Amino acid sequence: MAASSFHDEKIEGGGPDERPEERITRNWNELLQELRVLQTGVQILTGFLLTVPFSPRFTDLADHQQTIYLVVLVGSVITTSLIIAPVSFHRILFRRRQRPWLVKASHGCARAGLAGFAITSALVVLLVFDVVLSFGAGVVAAVCVLVLFVSLWAGLPLMNGKNNSH
Repeated sequence: MAASSFHDEKIEGGGPDERPEERITRNWNELLQELRVLQTGVQILTGFLLTVPFSPRFTDLADHQQTIYLVVLVGSVITTSLIIAPVSFHRILFRRRQRPWLVKASHGCARAGLAGFAITSALVVLLVFDVVLSFGAGVVAAVCVLVLFVSLWAGLPLMNGKNNSH
């Protein structure tokens, strides 16, 4: 085996000596670290969104802008529930030897939470551009934000995976 591929395998897979229990524990710990990063952004966004209706200008928003705001708020709350769900899973299943299920289910929640955060962020940009410029400008800006998220979060890693596949 070439040195570089062994090194990559060791980083990604934990190496040939890693036992299944160690791998699932490592996967769980890595997933928790990733969720911590996402959680901060989502909590800040959700907290900010909860204050918006109490600002004096909120009543000046057009009906469609208030609808966009409500969709953004619900999206942010759904995203929050997805990224915090693994904590609940862990508490309920603590010491029940369910870590493989916990990692698999939490992985799904993390992926859905990332998608939710990207969509919610794009919708926030839509709303802000709509208020400041126009709905058309908001749509263009929101699409650009989604393209950015998809390119960075999915495209770049997938391109790297194709370049490194043997």
